[in-house]
Amino acid sequence: MLVWQFLCVVGVAFVILEIFTPSMFFLNFALASFITSAISFYVVNKFYLVLVFFVLSFLSFAFLRPILLRKSSKDTETGINSKYIGQVVKAVEDISSSTGVINIYGERWDARCEGENVIPAGSEVKILRNDGLIMFVEKV
Repeated sequence: MLVWQFLCVVGVAFVILEIFTPSMFFLNFALASFITSAISFYVVNKFYLVLVFFVLSFLSFAFLRPILLRKSSKDTETGINSKYIGQVVKAVEDISSSTGVINIYGERWDARCEGENVIPAGSEVKILRNDGLIMFVEKV
């Protein structure tokens, strides 16, 4: 087996490991393997190829990994926040601080109102926030 083929197989193995452990750890080694594989067409000495692999792995850890981790861990709004918060919907059942149901786009959702007041069924309510699958509403 030629050196470039071996490095490509190692790179694919690192990609597979990254799929099963999504921590942006093995992706750095995979990238270094593929680049070293391309360099192996021009450099025959295996010592230099190992050195290139380690240098590329280090550079990838130092510069690429922080960028990838920052992009993957951004605090973005969930689909619930962006889709439902601020919507005005109808109350299906009376809504209190402990029970209630609203109808959003044909779906039934548990709802709660903050405070001691009760919102009667059929009233229009505005969704303020959610806590898991429970929507907190106020009367419009």
